[in-house]
Amino acid sequence: MTDPQTLPDDLPRPVDDGAADHLPGTPMPAVVLPTTGGETLDLATLGAGRTVLYIYPMTGRPGADLPTGWDEIPGARGCTPESCGFRDHYQDLKVAGAQAVYGLSSQDTDYQREAVDRLRLPFAMISDENLRVADALRLPTFEADGITLYKRITLIVRDGTIEHVFYPVFPPGEHAEQVLGWLRAAGSS
Repeated sequence: MTDPQTLPDDLPRPVDDGAADHLPGTPMPAVVLPTTGGETLDLATLGAGRTVLYIYPMTGRPGADLPTGWDEIPGARGCTPESCGFRDHYQDLKVAGAQAVYGLSSQDTDYQREAVDRLRLPFAMISDENLRVADALRLPTFEADGITLYKRITLIVRDGTIEHVFYPVFPPGEHAEQVLGWLRAAGSS
């Protein structure tokens, strides 16, 4: 058992395999998914302005084992610190121009709801158990213990189109600051 909040010092750095190069300029697909807020969300109708959509493999739970070899899979470990970073910078992200922030994984809504409550996240998580967004956008995935999971990637969606992509994401605990810096630099342009 490991503490999902604590990251090992020797986490392997993911490499850019080109799996996200096609995404900038791509319209968001009309995929309707459940959220931890009890609603469904059509990704094609995120609205005007910028939305931060960070996509992650899976959040760990205190006292629960992570998949075999989790710490050795580049980019797998760090979903809880990443989510906490978005929590801690949520208001700053909004001030910098994010109309909304969402996390998305293939975990079911009940699993995600526990994480939202435990981590006190001020935004909803989106559940994509069948990896429909991965199929629609050709997003990168990996296998762990026979389960297909998302590779960590963040999409900045502006007016329904992917404007910017962060991939690979590393270190995950500092990623929200990276997104905040990008939003501040991009301004309203």
